[in-house]
Amino acid sequence: MNAPQSPTWFQRLPLSTVIAAAVALALVAGLAGGWIGSLLTRPATTAAALSGSCNATDVARGVLPGVVTVSIRNGEASGVGSGVIVRSEGYIMTNNHVIAAAADGGTIDVLFSDGNSSEVELVGRDPKSDLAVLKMSADKPLPTVALGKSADVRVGQPVVALGAPLGLSSTVTAGIVSALGRNVPVPSDDDSTAILVGAIQTDASINPGNSGGALVDCSGKLIGINTAIATIPNDLQVASGSVGIGFAVPIDLAARITDQLIETGTVAYPFFGVNAVPVPPQAAEAFGVPNGLYLQAVLPGGPAAEAGLQPSDIVTLLDKQPATSMAVLQEVTLARKAGDTVKVTYYRDGKTSSTTITLGTLP
Repeated sequence: MNAPQSPTWFQRLPLSTVIAAAVALALVAGLAGGWIGSLLTRPATTAAALSGSCNATDVARGVLPGVVTVSIRNGEASGVGSGVIVRSEGYIMTNNHVIAAAADGGTIDVLFSDGNSSEVELVGRDPKSDLAVLKMSADKPLPTVALGKSADVRVGQPVVALGAPLGLSSTVTAGIVSALGRNVPVPSDDDSTAILVGAIQTDASINPGNSGGALVDCSGKLIGINTAIATIPNDLQVASGSVGIGFAVPIDLAARITDQLIETGTVAYPFFGVNAVPVPPQAAEAFGVPNGLYLQAVLPGGPAAEAGLQPSDIVTLLDKQPATSMAVLQEVTLARKAGDTVKVTYYRDGKTSSTTITLGTLP
């Protein structure tokens, strides 16, 4: 479930069992003393709240009824995460990795802040963005969390995180937005990799079990879905808890994916219409060509072909980003929709040129 180990590595936030939660909680408590001396105070730097923090009491009162604890079971597999009710008829937004183990024949239950629980069905899931939608039958409108706009979020503004860290339902923590626009690779289904595109980084304390929970602004509007944390392994190679670096899928992207999952059960991503591979640095040096993505094939009549790209072109910039890996192509695709335009800089026959691609829909 974890990315390859490095000095700082990213961990998604499922929780395997209630027993594991108790053990993890003990480990966090035991390590707390060692971390206290290294914590830094980070004041808010914008006018979002002059006090430097949200009124967490008011935020919790308004938001917690719309945040649920998600539990899954499938044979010996079990897990706990979080979810957010986004439509009053019972639609719940969460992370794909929270429910993936129960996607084929398992059961999924949600626990509300008032103590009531209900079994839910899986509407659809999207491993590429690590998002999923659940649906419960409701005989009356359910409390929801109002959607904000992640495009309006600013570094330094106060935020509140709500969810079920370590299986502890209806937990509330507060912090600030530490950074924006992070592209964070995380493990996904079948040993593939998902990318949290343009993720919101926060120092609000989130831990395993917070996945799928809410990151809200001071007005209680949903600006992100808490999904991953950065951790530092200890000497026993056991990942620590929150070190103040968490990541949330921005709501502008999450809402678009959620709408598609509700409407069709799947997500239609745009495409360029190319088959590309990175140019190895040694090859670039040997042949005197720039680093970039070598176009092995260009689909006739596809978006790239319509923009004038040809096989053997080397794309050097995609949307002003150096095209040094396939991850850049994936990031642009995840962040855009069919009909959007992307500026491309490419190398051909010793010359560098630019064009604009209008992204299409996968046939």
